[in-house]
Amino acid sequence: MSAKAITEATGKDILNRHLNQHGAGAANCRFATVNADTDWSKLSADQPWLLSTPLVVKPDQLIKRRGKLGLIGVKKNFEEVKQWIGERINKDQKIGNAVGKLRNFIIEPFIPHTEAEEMYVCIYSHRSADTILFYHQGGVDIGDVDAKAVKLDVKVDSTLSLADVKTTLLKAITDASKKERIAKFIYGLYATFADLYFTYLEINPLVVTADNLYILDLAAKLDSTADFICRPKWGEIDYPPPFGRDAYPEEAYIADLDAKSGASLKLTILNRNGRIWTMVAGGGASVIYSDTICDLGGASELANYGEYSGAPSEQQTYEYAKTILNLMTSSPKHPDGKVLITGGGIANFTNVAATFQGIITALREFQPKLVEHNVSIFVRRAGPNYQEGLRRMRDFGSTLGIPLHVFGPETHMTAICGMALGKRPIPQVASVEFSTANFLLPGGQQAQADLKEANEAAGLGSDESDGSATTNHQQGQSNGANSSFNRKFFSNTTKAIVWGMQQRAVQSMLDFDFICRRDEPSVVAMVYPFTGDHKQKYYWGHKEILIPVYKKMSDAIHKHKEVDVMVNFASLRSAYDSTLEVLEFPQIRTVAIIAEGIPENMTRKLIVEANKKGVAIIGPATVGGVKPGCFKIGNTGGMLDNILHSKLYRPGSVAYVSRSGGMSNELNNIISKATDGVIEGIAIGGDRYPGSTFMDHILRYQSDPETKLLVLLGEVGGTEEYDVCAAIKDGRITKPLVAWCIGTCASMFTSEVQFGHAGSCANSDRETATAKNKALREAGAYVPDSFDTLGELIHHVYGELVKTGRIVPREEVPPPTVPMDYSWARELGLIRKPASFMTSICDERGQELIYAGMPISEVLNKDVGIGGVISLLWFQRCLPPYVCKFFEMCLMVTADHGPAVSGAHNTIVCARAGKDLVSSVVSGLLTIGDRFGGALDGSARQFSEAYDTNLHPMEFVNKMRKEGKLILGIGHRVKSINNPDVRVKIIKEFVLENFPQCPLLKYALEVEKITTNKKPNLILNVDGVIATAFVDMLRNSGSFTSEEAQEYINVGAINSLFVLGRSIGFIGHYMDQKRLKQGLYRHPWDDISYVIPEQYN
Repeated sequence: MSAKAITEATGKDILNRHLNQHGAGAANCRFATVNADTDWSKLSADQPWLLSTPLVVKPDQLIKRRGKLGLIGVKKNFEEVKQWIGERINKDQKIGNAVGKLRNFIIEPFIPHTEAEEMYVCIYSHRSADTILFYHQGGVDIGDVDAKAVKLDVKVDSTLSLADVKTTLLKAITDASKKERIAKFIYGLYATFADLYFTYLEINPLVVTADNLYILDLAAKLDSTADFICRPKWGEIDYPPPFGRDAYPEEAYIADLDAKSGASLKLTILNRNGRIWTMVAGGGASVIYSDTICDLGGASELANYGEYSGAPSEQQTYEYAKTILNLMTSSPKHPDGKVLITGGGIANFTNVAATFQGIITALREFQPKLVEHNVSIFVRRAGPNYQEGLRRMRDFGSTLGIPLHVFGPETHMTAICGMALGKRPIPQVASVEFSTANFLLPGGQQAQADLKEANEAAGLGSDESDGSATTNHQQGQSNGANSSFNRKFFSNTTKAIVWGMQQRAVQSMLDFDFICRRDEPSVVAMVYPFTGDHKQKYYWGHKEILIPVYKKMSDAIHKHKEVDVMVNFASLRSAYDSTLEVLEFPQIRTVAIIAEGIPENMTRKLIVEANKKGVAIIGPATVGGVKPGCFKIGNTGGMLDNILHSKLYRPGSVAYVSRSGGMSNELNNIISKATDGVIEGIAIGGDRYPGSTFMDHILRYQSDPETKLLVLLGEVGGTEEYDVCAAIKDGRITKPLVAWCIGTCASMFTSEVQFGHAGSCANSDRETATAKNKALREAGAYVPDSFDTLGELIHHVYGELVKTGRIVPREEVPPPTVPMDYSWARELGLIRKPASFMTSICDERGQELIYAGMPISEVLNKDVGIGGVISLLWFQRCLPPYVCKFFEMCLMVTADHGPAVSGAHNTIVCARAGKDLVSSVVSGLLTIGDRFGGALDGSARQFSEAYDTNLHPMEFVNKMRKEGKLILGIGHRVKSINNPDVRVKIIKEFVLENFPQCPLLKYALEVEKITTNKKPNLILNVDGVIATAFVDMLRNSGSFTSEEAQEYINVGAINSLFVLGRSIGFIGHYMDQKRLKQGLYRHPWDDISYVIPEQYN
């Protein structure tokens, strides 16, 4: 939702900070807020005016007409206010049909005034203007303000002047001085309204005394999508739920997930103890499922409303499903059991198998509780990879222990609602489609060309254009349609530019072109400002083609004069600027804006500019549209299997217009089954102000002689459907129209619910879906009883048109063959290929990084330390705490040993030669080997072999001497038995005290006794003590088999501790040299012994 109500306290705080910057001349609003946690003593200390001023107190919970309801306390002192709130706080209050608890209150100073000083001001935005209402009387008894107030419209592309305010709004104010003050206030209020992206701002009353202006009661809404623009001015905004519905932490959690995701995740809890729970994919589909449940009598038991869409990841879907299942199984059991309806339309680009895997993971986690609560699950879904998703769900259902019924696109979208509520029988065996598209075999492209010629010869080819179309277009002009729309948008020669690096969407458009047997690709160029000009590789059938990518829009336009469509995939932050830029080029006639969440003020400005330039806008917040056999926008129509299934590769006779992009795919499916198919379909977008309206497209379809039947899928919110009613009545629409407005369930809820689309919220009875469906039926449209029967009604009307000869069904075109991308074929399990790499320690693909099976959040929360991370990434398991501590001690004692050793020396020389950090550290690491630091592995092998072959320590020493080999891990250049190495002492004591067994270390200490008898510096050094202790850990910690322990010794794992530890020191030496600004190192001559042979005579 974009327009969100804020509390009175929030609204007044914003006005306090910004209103008078625009010269409004109003008094600052003094107020204090109170809830159950308020410390009254602290409150009065912080705001001492509360103790010395008569007060007004009222709840601050989006409650309308508080005065009429007796919810305002006037002229009370502080103690009386405390008593007044105490009598009401956390008590049930019924307002209309809603019952809720009063939890938040606002206290303000009482402003002495007369009724004559009370006035009414309201500003609200709509599609073409901002309307200012003013009435010279205000207060509780104002009555029908719409009938009484004076109105002034400020057009989107115009500005407000003081003169307009005075002459239009303030005619009833006779006092010149007073009129001037009020005019300045309204002027400043409107400037604040526009600057801070308010969508609604009502003050009743505005008190105008002789010396000041006071804002008493305030109601306001902000355009929440403008947060990225206005947050510095707004501050942190907390949007409260409507009265009668508490804010649940689970809702806040999903809202937070939604904010951090490119997908859409919504959750509203309607009845925590309800038995009917939904988990629906798609904004439009989620409304239709709620409608159907309510139509079937389930309104009182409907527990939640929500949706997931926009290709959420497996992890995000898991989190969403887990939240709903937790709510469902933490509420009391129901005697009839509970039902979970996991539904959705046909997805455009969401991978159904991936999202279902997230749901399956959550179901598996909650399986015992689902059985305990006697839950039945009903699933219906389709879209990319849906066959695999449904298969996984069916296979999992057989092990779940509760009923789980799974259906695909062969079943009507909402049929599972009737099954779940016992109103419709559950098919024992569903007709399942296990195929996915027809594959193009080698040589198939020539066959495509041959088939195209045959189809064209039979008259089944491409978009027709004849004189009658021109006549109808001219007729459309006389019908009063916007001139931007008096034309065909798309043909089989349409060329487009795509803004954004949307490779998947572009490939989808090219594949659609290919199966429609177009001669050339529809996408001729892309624009992406964040890279230089280059070419991007795509497929045209089996062939690879290059599409140019430009940094500047102007370059793309000037080099491709044939382009007249721009598909804009820019983000919500940049879609406005990129669309404004393209409107400067007259050759562009149609722009599709895909982004959701563009601020409403920006969208309204785009609409004005587009109308000036004669450009048609589809969107924002849309998947786009499709012209079967000709052109499609972006991801419209979904994957190729769905395009073939819905017969979008050739034109039919039915044109539709919908708000919902997801539901447009469902309409493709319904229409393909009920009729000869779609001739054109547009999803105008779910925002409050779509760039084009239902009427814009319906009048285009009316003018097209090839379009025989119209379908409209409207929804709750807005009044555009009434324009369609008027057009039917006055004869501008003569073709049969089947219409249905979704959102009929809204009137059955006790509190206001904002559905998935920003525009789907009724602000008056006239905007309800029920009222609009009634008006459409009365105007002469065909309106079904529910969405459940929409397909049947379309089929009936189509049948009548066929009977009367207005539609002559054509011979069916054979489905074209289609190539499939390698990556998608692999995802579907149709091919296999050995992976180039294998890994078993880390997985970054999900929502959260995983180390050897442990999520990174758990790694941090359990505080396993760097030793624990080593145990996970090196050994794929959580090792005991003493082992992790041993690792960390080893890293500490091996981190550095001064600048003189070879590794540190190399690092220093490199650093002083101006090399970068990585090069300098690598030069030091390359010196590690048997002579420097790398003796750990060798030492471990020597001592292990001696111990395992039962050699006495003396025999081991003698054997090594006889073979002329050094005992690795024994001996030190400086330290000796009389000057022991403290590092060795610390590690040795820790191991002897904490390891369960350490036989190899003890064996090495016995060897040390023998070698130090020969020479005092032949002590067990750091390499030796770490190596032998490491082997003892592998063999005796209980975490490894003997084979695993030996394998780690053989692969050189022990030396890893020295490499990791010494890297710390090398980095330190590099930074030290840079900090000391040391110059290039040159070794001094006097430290080099030059041994040069005498010159040959």
